[in-house]
Amino acid sequence: MAVTKKTTHGRINITSKAIATVVANAALECYGVVGLASKGNIASKIQAILSKDEYLKGVIVAQERTSVTISLYLVIAKGVKVTEVLSEVQKKVNYVVSKTFDLKIKKVNVYAVSLRKID
Repeated sequence: MAVTKKTTHGRINITSKAIATVVANAALECYGVVGLASKGNIASKIQAILSKDEYLKGVIVAQERTSVTISLYLVIAKGVKVTEVLSEVQKKVNYVVSKTFDLKIKKVNVYAVSLRKID
């Protein structure tokens, strides 16, 4: 699936993979985020941190008529205030995607899948 934008010079197709890559990088820059987890890990109770090649499994981009909804699944560090980390991730992802792709973001859903002790 691709998001299509019309400009004065023509059309631009932005793939979900490109959006997911920008979302994953923005989320990983936030304090307290250890990594991304796959959505499927919630049901199986295996909270493995995804490697850089698999980040797209932890980010879901859904296109609606005029906007985009983003869901991401995170592993959070123990000892940090989870609500603050999730709020910061929401703000940062919304800002970065809006500025990078000039897209209207309907929602940014952030789910804390597990907590990890960081050394």
